[in-house]
Amino acid sequence: MLGQIGEITLMNLRNVASRLGSSSVIVVGIAGVVAVLVGLLSMASGFTAALTSGADPSRALVLRGGSTSEMSSNLSREEANIVSQLEGIRVVSPELFVVVDILKRSGGTPANVVARGVQQAGFDLRPELEVIQGRMFEPGRTEIIVGVKANSEFAGIDVGDTLEVRDSAFEVVGLFTAGGGAHESELWLDLPVAQNGFRRGGTFTSMRAQVADVARIPEIKQRIADDPRLDLTLSTEDEFYAEQAQGRTQLINNFGYVVATIMAVGAVFAALNTMYSAVSTRSVEIATLRALGFGAVPVVVSVMIEALVLAMLGGLVGGALVQVFFDGFTASTINGFSQVAFAFSVTPELLQLGIAWALGLGLVGGLFPALRSARLPITTALRGE
Repeated sequence: MLGQIGEITLMNLRNVASRLGSSSVIVVGIAGVVAVLVGLLSMASGFTAALTSGADPSRALVLRGGSTSEMSSNLSREEANIVSQLEGIRVVSPELFVVVDILKRSGGTPANVVARGVQQAGFDLRPELEVIQGRMFEPGRTEIIVGVKANSEFAGIDVGDTLEVRDSAFEVVGLFTAGGGAHESELWLDLPVAQNGFRRGGTFTSMRAQVADVARIPEIKQRIADDPRLDLTLSTEDEFYAEQAQGRTQLINNFGYVVATIMAVGAVFAALNTMYSAVSTRSVEIATLRALGFGAVPVVVSVMIEALVLAMLGGLVGGALVQVFFDGFTASTINGFSQVAFAFSVTPELLQLGIAWALGLGLVGGLFPALRSARLPITTALRGE
């Protein structure tokens, strides 16, 4: 049986070139499905990576109780002092999270971009942050440094530019990276300057805390919850960013699967039509093989293999297109109150998923034509009916 399967399959594959037009319908249709599916999922993957890649399990974020983002939180200097003195906390960085309007480079439409007021402790907590062009801002001066992703997406924030914010003019003095994380979509400036420029007095919106022992984080959380002077919550950066990313990535993933499923229906019908046509034009050939002693199972398997080979080719073409044109492509989307710039991330897992979808479509598209080829009576097929 294996020998018969091999012989019929090789014959079918050699004849694909003579049916290039109809066979390409399957390849192109499935390539489109895979390209759309993997492309959209790579958007969600890139967005999640932009938020979570810079997370450190030893760093925690402190917000006002009930707040779901830094923008909606508000902390006092007294609360910052209490948290900084808790056992197990090594370094605390009070920070001010605000948004400013900046025009996008493409289209010139305004967008909200995060401006973060920090002090030296903020940099001590984030050793991954590195100024790669220009210099660090000087404390007490209206200077800002800009994340590389923000710089690539938004206009007027190149090194040497002046950014008008409220009633102040901030000079862009540096460009920084932050390990690929969400901070690369932000503008950073001196905390007292930010508090003064945005009229926030001595308050903060959040605190970053470095813990001495990750295992003691639940204990520190409970201590904060039990302190009657505090109405604060503490979560690790991993937890916070995962929660921030969940809603948006789920939306993108659901949209991707819906669109891909709709396209997949069309691709399956195209495959069915093509394979039925191929079986119909070779009915005499298949009947002759059956009359010579070839079994029905080898005929079915050979037709299925042909459909799977064409589907695999379509999957590889679709995956290659996404890899070439979308991997690393920079875009931005709204996360809460602000824009986050991110790069599409075409991962090996997504490519494997695309190939699996392609093979599934090929399996469905080839199954019924294959069964028809085996069930067709030999005498009827030999007469070309």
